[in-house]
Amino acid sequence: MDTSRPIIALDLPSAEAALDFVGKFDEPLFVKVGMELFYAAGPSVITSLKDAGHDVFCDLKLHDIPNTVKGAAASLSRLGADLLTVHAAGGKAMMEAALEGLGGAAQTTRVVAITQLTSTSPEALKAEQLIEVPLAESVRNYAQLAQSAGLAGVVCSAHEAADIASVTGPDFLRVTPGIRPAGAAVGDQSRVATPGNAASMGSSAIVVGRPITKADDPVAAYHAIRDEWNAGRRSA
Repeated sequence: MDTSRPIIALDLPSAEAALDFVGKFDEPLFVKVGMELFYAAGPSVITSLKDAGHDVFCDLKLHDIPNTVKGAAASLSRLGADLLTVHAAGGKAMMEAALEGLGGAAQTTRVVAITQLTSTSPEALKAEQLIEVPLAESVRNYAQLAQSAGLAGVVCSAHEAADIASVTGPDFLRVTPGIRPAGAAVGDQSRVATPGNAASMGSSAIVVGRPITKADDPVAAYHAIRDEWNAGRRSA
């Protein structure tokens, strides 16, 4: 998986909008298809993006009984997804079932687990999820559970990346959304970082949406973020 490329979150309303957007670029991209686009466009948007030469992170955050997740993972792998997500809160058996669903595709489709959403604050963790341990401890626990289930990594905030690496090892992926260039609006995110800071804090890969997709010049915005990210990785 080429993590030198920021993963562009295609949170767009249709397949046409997504394909028009990636058509602005003259290079292969790593793009994320999340709930908004998948539910609007259907599974064919993944195959269309793959046919156009792009890698696809299918971020549907699978969270159900193990047998259902196993079947869903099998379906997504057949579409050609390179990376997909499950919720670590679903438990070890559910995460193992996702890997079982991949079958032979496990060599090309990797699974990462959601720890805590980057929109979750420490206050919400305690008041709404009734989790009394600190947020960092909850994230660390989910990461170790995902590793024990055989997953390739987790989705986490850049602020937890180094801590996760310390308890799982450097090869365990830390995919971090909530990336905002300096001065950009935070929006609905809570735990954010710049591309350079994410690199220095130990992120393995970054996911960037609105700072690229809503930019006046998305190609220039992407290249600036990619350059900052890779400069940070070289100096980390």
